[in-house]
Amino acid sequence: MRVLVFGAGVLGSYLAHVLVRGGNDVTMLARGKRAEQLTKDGLVLRHYFQIKNTVDTVKVISTLRSDDLYDLIFVVMKYNDFPSVLPILAENQSQNIILVGNNGDAPGMQKDLQEMSNVRKNILFGFQLSAGIRETSGRVIKIHAGGQMVLGSLDGEIPIKPVLDDAFKNVKYKLTYHEDMDAWLKSHIVPIVALNSLSYLHDGDLKKVSKDKKLLKQAISVMDEGFQIMEQLGYTVTPAGQVNFIRKHKQAVYYGLTIIHKLPFMKLVDGSFSEIAALFDSFDILKQQANIATSNWDQLKKQAFSKFNANV
Repeated sequence: MRVLVFGAGVLGSYLAHVLVRGGNDVTMLARGKRAEQLTKDGLVLRHYFQIKNTVDTVKVISTLRSDDLYDLIFVVMKYNDFPSVLPILAENQSQNIILVGNNGDAPGMQKDLQEMSNVRKNILFGFQLSAGIRETSGRVIKIHAGGQMVLGSLDGEIPIKPVLDDAFKNVKYKLTYHEDMDAWLKSHIVPIVALNSLSYLHDGDLKKVSKDKKLLKQAISVMDEGFQIMEQLGYTVTPAGQVNFIRKHKQAVYYGLTIIHKLPFMKLVDGSFSEIAALFDSFDILKQQANIATSNWDQLKKQAFSKFNANV
């Protein structure tokens, strides 16, 4: 099966790796130095827990032409980068597109992509439950966790499910289909913006985060307010258990946050705030529609944006 992975960062690289190992004909779209590395050295991954390295041969392109046909195109990138690639995807004649990553406006992106396209697209949205870092050289991707993607359609039915299942049938990688992917993605944004803001405000020093009692408690209130916005607008927060736990066991959540910010895996949280800023902005539209007080959310955004704007 011909598969394009559009984006060659940590998550795109791991996805390409599992698809290659599944016997697919995989091409990666990369540019600049990353494209040179992939062409020269192959796709090099260091699997942290398995204590092994893998090298896969992949085709590399730097431009997606309109007549380049693929059975599946996975677009793996940050939320604020998606809009720039929609016209490229629209011009291409391939029909099966999966946008993978944080997404605060899945319906809007789907509408724009369909309206720009000459052929009807089957558009899905996904989130890869993987983690890793790119080593200093940039050549090697170190994978700490992976092996699952949550994905779904905004239209209910997933017409390309047989194609997806076939692409992943020979790999140790789980596809979980969700019936309300837009709600799943919005639910995910709430803790993402809260926890990433903590790290950003302390310049990635997680030990400082774990000791900042005031900021940790503020983050818990921020998450509660984010879920209130969704509930007010009729979204189903998923998983529902996280809302009840945060509201009923705030002290336990606080102690949990102090502990996890001391753990090594938290270093894998992306230090870039540009995507988080875009996700905050996307949630502002929901906030205005919900028309409820969110003092903690507003304060955390103000603190983070003040630092972000000063550094731009």
